[in-house]
Amino acid sequence: MTTYPSIDELKSQARRLRQAMAERGDDMSHSAALELIAKQHGLRDWNTLSALAAKPNDRPDTPFAVGAAVRGRYLNQTFTGKVLALSAKSGGLYKITIHFDEPVDVVAFESFSAFRQRINAQVDADGISPRKTSNGVPHLVLDI
Repeated sequence: MTTYPSIDELKSQARRLRQAMAERGDDMSHSAALELIAKQHGLRDWNTLSALAAKPNDRPDTPFAVGAAVRGRYLNQTFTGKVLALSAKSGGLYKITIHFDEPVDVVAFESFSAFRQRINAQVDADGISPRKTSNGVPHLVLDI
């Protein structure tokens, strides 16, 4: 799992970036600098980076991380994919964004199809969604 600098260090990097850009005559907001710092670390946005950069004692251990290859079942369809974003939520849940390697048909009817390649979901530390289909199957189950 990749380790990131502390949030204080990341904010310090953003301040130094803003200062360097201002010296060149290119002003930017602090939030824009934070977004650029996240991109520099290979992540899509500041919220994702700040969630991963939390103090190690505050960060729950998870078997999945941003950039990790994952596989499992989504709406009872098998998939492989990559975690694009992950953030901790209350109650031991995580908000996760997954990009599937191949689109998944999320419709159970034979008469039509609807394919998804990127999903947002909530999972617990075991990789199981608390949301369930009408027949009681979790929406998302990660093979951990």
